[in-house]
Amino acid sequence: MTAQPPVDVLGRLRAAAPPFLFFTGKGGVGKTSTASATAIGLADAGRQVLLVSTDPASNLSEVLGVEAGGAPVAVPGAAGLHAMNIDPSAAAEQYREKVLGPYRGTLPASAISQIEEQLSGACTVEIAAFNEFVALLTDPQVTARFDHIIFDTAPTGHTLRLLSLPGAWSDFLVTNPGGASCIGPLSELGAQQTRYAQAMAALADPDRTTVVLVTRPDAGPLAEAGRTAAELRALGISGQRLVVNGVFSATRPDDPVAAAWERRAQDALDGLPDSLAGIDEVDRVPLLPVPPIGVPALRGMFGPQPAVEPVTAVSALPAAEADGGLAALVDDIAESGQGLVMTMGKGGVGKTTVAAAIALDLARRGHPVTLTTTDPAAHVNAVAGAGSNNLRVTRIDPAAETAAYTASVLAQAGAALDEDALALMAEDLDSPCTEEIAVFYAFARTVAEATGRFVVLDTAPTGHTLLLLDASRGYQRQIAQQTGQTPPAEAVELLNRLTDPDYTRTLLVTLPEATPVHEAAALQADLFRAGIKPFAWVVNQSLAAAGPMDPLLRAKANAEQRYVTEVTREHAQRTAILPWTSSAPEGPEQLAHLVARSG
Repeated sequence: MTAQPPVDVLGRLRAAAPPFLFFTGKGGVGKTSTASATAIGLADAGRQVLLVSTDPASNLSEVLGVEAGGAPVAVPGAAGLHAMNIDPSAAAEQYREKVLGPYRGTLPASAISQIEEQLSGACTVEIAAFNEFVALLTDPQVTARFDHIIFDTAPTGHTLRLLSLPGAWSDFLVTNPGGASCIGPLSELGAQQTRYAQAMAALADPDRTTVVLVTRPDAGPLAEAGRTAAELRALGISGQRLVVNGVFSATRPDDPVAAAWERRAQDALDGLPDSLAGIDEVDRVPLLPVPPIGVPALRGMFGPQPAVEPVTAVSALPAAEADGGLAALVDDIAESGQGLVMTMGKGGVGKTTVAAAIALDLARRGHPVTLTTTDPAAHVNAVAGAGSNNLRVTRIDPAAETAAYTASVLAQAGAALDEDALALMAEDLDSPCTEEIAVFYAFARTVAEATGRFVVLDTAPTGHTLLLLDASRGYQRQIAQQTGQTPPAEAVELLNRLTDPDYTRTLLVTLPEATPVHEAAALQADLFRAGIKPFAWVVNQSLAAAGPMDPLLRAKANAEQRYVTEVTREHAQRTAILPWTSSAPEGPEQLAHLVARSG
């Protein structure tokens, strides 16, 4: 695939826009800005448009400049456009009350308490948010009000989970005759079965649904877009188009940074995955000097870009307090000889890269190290490469963990059950909920391994695993009641380990841009409330630290200063700033170079 001048992206999207549009892709590729710009363009054309975020860590409000909540709110400056966020916690509370309301004052308090316990798990959060999503696809009042509903989704792995749920829950409701599940009585779910079937039909109809795969001209995002395209087809979702965001053409041939940037992009596009080569609709969006925030900037995202004013020099970044780069952080981490290191932050900021660099450096120092991930779109193997003799690379595989957990429960609890009770338990465990607790237990076991060795954990975007901690622990209690099993010691001790600064060091990874910094700050506030104090912040891929000469790249570099200043002065006790590198930071040699360059 050869880089070409950007085309009339908005015109093409507007002409082909079906009622439902899903924007998905690896974190950090520009899903929210692309979805928002498309929504504004459709609204400007006289359409009634609803823009919905399904991401638990939505930044829709910041990008649009309006406080989006659980109900559609008009977006100032864009007549015809409304925005909303699906809030999982609020949806779960409404769901619980909808289930419990009819029984209050009718059933004994003990029965109400039991149902409340059943509804305290992570799966209730998932199904409640999922029902909100299904309603937007199937509610005639919603579909009659809006010409287009545009979904700005969570990063890829969570999007695939969301889009697979209509079929998963439909199959479960057909095959489960027991009348109960991990989220309580199935009567409420049963009433939804027709809507699930309608949602499946809408998603599978290319005249009604298009999934827009947003990527950047980089090998990692393109590979993930390729995997997503194939998995969507396996789910029966064939309406797809590709948007390549951030296409750059160097204007200074004497600038090695600009030349490397353009070369890396072209190499990635030349190696386009086969699963993307068959997509006919491909749009290219130019690289912008700063991410578009606010309706005017979003409105201009797809249009001709004004010439960038020449910049004589790149502003110096503020000195980071106690900053010695990534090597200095590893020095301090290595002193304990063991423990957990977690990288957290918005998708696409380089959590996996930072985690792999730290793991490899610790292994080179002679420490036994496990590098692992909770991210459904994990690619730690590709980043870490062959590793070293002291390094073990693993991942928490949801399918494998669910199968192992189900087999364990049936083996341990099933021995004392008669045939009917065993069948009911097997049906209950076959629900889509079981994956939540299985992955949670695997996460707890992984954390517990950081005794006598280092465990470096690359988390899902914005720490989905931790943000679901309380709900998952509630589900533990429910499983214990249903199966008679006691939660494993690793799960019981998990929070104690995570809040112990001698055991766990959390690194918040960000880019020097508004949304990643602000999302990391919000995550830090959540961690503080859970008793977890981050060890350090890592500002990754700094253009200012790389020293470009190209006007557009210099404009991007100068825009970094305010956000690096915000990190060092307002959020972080210590900071490491990593420069943008001319070669992709993958494999032991490049990762070692990354650590060495920041020292």
